[in-house]
Amino acid sequence: MAYFLAKTDPETYAIEQLEQEQRTTWDGVRNAQAVRVIQMMKPGDTMLIYHSMGGAALVGEARVVSEPRPDEHDSKSWVVDVEFVRRFATPVTLREIKETHLFDDWSLIRQSRLSTMSVPENFVEWLRAKHILEVR
Repeated sequence: MAYFLAKTDPETYAIEQLEQEQRTTWDGVRNAQAVRVIQMMKPGDTMLIYHSMGGAALVGEARVVSEPRPDEHDSKSWVVDVEFVRRFATPVTLREIKETHLFDDWSLIRQSRLSTMSVPENFVEWLRAKHILEVR
């Protein structure tokens, strides 16, 4: 099982909307590098949901439930279906992540405009140590 991070502007699609709908097609990814990340996703992978505007923070968790496929509405994009898992009791802010300096080489820090990315194992372990993620 792999971990991925997907950014969304909460005014466009917030974790609360995913919680209400329970399942959605994750779309709107057009950057070639981010599209390649979508293409790597497999059913059962974990997607960490990150609100990119306002208080930039990790706010919840979803599970990938479909194989990636081309977006039928946008030839430059691929999509994947995800199901809501949970909202984090306390969001993990970008500031908190940056202040550790443990992840300075991660795309979240280095490529702030990238909307979808792989999550490094040391970040997953850090979230588990903070009791944000459960061990699976």
